[in-house]
Amino acid sequence: MNWSIRDNFISLENPLVMGILNVTPDSFYDGGKNINPGIALESAVQMAKDGAGIIDVGGESSRPGSKPVEISEELHRVIPVISKISSSIKLPIAIDTYKAEVAKEAIRAGASIVNDISAMADPEMFSVIKESRVGVILMHKHGEPSTMQNAPLDKGDVLENVIDFLKKRTAEAINFGIKEEQIVIDPGIGFGKTFSANEFLINNLDKLNVLGFPMLIGASRKKFIGDLTGKKTDDRLAGSLAAHIISYLRGAKIFRTHDVKETTDALKVVQGILLND
Repeated sequence: MNWSIRDNFISLENPLVMGILNVTPDSFYDGGKNINPGIALESAVQMAKDGAGIIDVGGESSRPGSKPVEISEELHRVIPVISKISSSIKLPIAIDTYKAEVAKEAIRAGASIVNDISAMADPEMFSVIKESRVGVILMHKHGEPSTMQNAPLDKGDVLENVIDFLKKRTAEAINFGIKEEQIVIDPGIGFGKTFSANEFLINNLDKLNVLGFPMLIGASRKKFIGDLTGKKTDDRLAGSLAAHIISYLRGAKIFRTHDVKETTDALKVVQGILLND
């Protein structure tokens, strides 16, 4: 199984770790750490050493309650970082944005994947993805980050909602001319879903295989892990690894994480055990 990204492809035969590089002042875990492009580059280099297969650069927080930022500010945050990384590291770079203008400039700076939490709600995004031939991640979310936890989906309706939404959005992308092999799906753990809905969704990820696309999971240090363990964000590594391992066993291929080294090692061990069964 390969993922087509621009003029290249990524093999998804083995688990793929995507390192999170937030260049925002307000992300829930590492906000402000990588605002300086030089420091961001150091973080990216370390992620590459630790086993990351992709670096995911984001300039706007999508944590519950977060507010949108202006396009100019988002560009100011992400473009210098992407430019530095792309000229220094031979790893695919994803731009975490739902704005077509930001995606276009990020691709010019060296990004080859667009990680879109809105699943291309910006109609201009379809043209950006088609013309540039980059990979795209289409994520499910219920509501907007600023309000999505006001009336979240619960366990009883989350799976049908996620499948129906992603089926529709992937079909629209393909009908526009985006190739199937460019698309990865993300069920959006934590995005407008209750505690029990997140648990249920992870345990039933195999049901999403009916859609026929590779699946990304981003459970790293999220609130539902704190709800289960009673741990604050800084102490949710073990819980994050558990969630990603279960996701792998249910069919996920890509794992978006703050903890690249530990996630890489955990998945290598699980895969090694399974292959020698």
